[in-house]
Amino acid sequence: MILLILTILVAILNLISKKSFNDREKMSPFECGFDPKNSARLPFSLHFFLIAIIFAIFDVELTLFLPLVLLTKSLSSSKLLFCLGMFTVILLLGLFHEWSQGALTWVS
Repeated sequence: MILLILTILVAILNLISKKSFNDREKMSPFECGFDPKNSARLPFSLHFFLIAIIFAIFDVELTLFLPLVLLTKSLSSSKLLFCLGMFTVILLLGLFHEWSQGALTWVS
């Protein structure tokens, strides 16, 4: 008896709570301005991707500089400056290579 009442209540609840999938909000563009009816595969700028990767590399290298502060007690200042300098030179050589290859130019 209880199972029958619960089944009837669930069926009534499903009929009452059905929402239309074709309402105005569902068919309109989202707040960001993208049209949901168009293709989801939009062309992506490769230059923007490369700039984002370069930013991430330089952001990560800042976190790699932090352990050098702890090494100031155990290393001499000349060895510490040599490590810091070599690390910076390697990063700058990579940046100049990207620049010479034309990866940093926005207009092609």
